[in-house]
Formats: sequence, C-alpha cells, structure tokens
Amino acid sequence: MTSAVNHIKDVTPRLLSVEQAARFLGIAPKTLRNRIGPRAKHPFPVRPKKIGRRVLFDRRDLNTYVDNLPHE
Repeated sequence: MTSAVNHIKDVTPRLLSVEQAARFLGIAPKTLRNRIGPRAKHPFPVRPKKIGRRVLFDRRDLNTYVDNLPHE
C-alpha cells in the first residue's frame, strides 16, 4: 500500500488552484482572483474550470497563454 501512496505523490496535477496558477504565472493570487470575477474590467484570458465550488485552471491552457504572450 505504501508503494501506491508514493506514486500518487509523484503525480503533477493538471488542474491548478488559483494559488497554484498564480504561482505558476508569477503573479499574486489576488490579481488572478480579481481578473476572473464577473465584474472584472480586464478579464483574464484563460477561463477557469469549476468542479463543484472549486475554481481550477488547466495547466495546458496556462501554457498556451504563456506561449502566446508577445516577446519584447
């Protein structure tokens, strides 16, 4: 049984919480929360998924967003 538990710990989640997604993007969680709200003036271009009450971001969508950011 211990072996199965160790394998679960090694799994990288595909869906990230707001805090994890913000850390992934290098922004503050509050900034991300403000930009996904229904009255956001500048909505975040990646729409979160909802599972129950949990708001989650797909790592693939975040990677696509970052890949398409303009280069300076």
